[in-house]
Amino acid sequence: MTWDDGADMSLGEPVYASAGAAGADLRANFRDRGSVVLASLERVLIPTGLRIAVPQGFEVQIRPRSGLALKHGIIVPNSPGTIDSDYRGVLGVIVMNAGSEAFEIRHGDRIAQMVVAPVVQADFHFVERLPETARGQGGFGSTGVAS
Repeated sequence: MTWDDGADMSLGEPVYASAGAAGADLRANFRDRGSVVLASLERVLIPTGLRIAVPQGFEVQIRPRSGLALKHGIIVPNSPGTIDSDYRGVLGVIVMNAGSEAFEIRHGDRIAQMVVAPVVQADFHFVERLPETARGQGGFGSTGVAS
């Protein structure tokens, strides 16, 4: 892991908040700027100052922090966001204020979490016909309905 030029390295590396945590916390890294205020329904890209090398065959998923979502409506609208193994740029987190009040994100605030996950790449092929299943073409809400 490396830092963006000029990033505040005193924030440290991402850490897991508990022994059983699946996601490591990411922090807002504003360098010179102290904070950003998000109005209701506004979204912004928050810099983390981090660059990472994700091993091939894995991805990093960016997810919201449940406490921010519940208490303030702060979400990651493209959740989970994906960081591919061949990306080497600075990590940014798109956050959105889905709450009704303005919300301030300050330098060093925990804004999201990242989860490292394996990736399986499929081989895609056009076929004339799909194999039949008991469900068939039943769409949204079709499972578990008595006929």
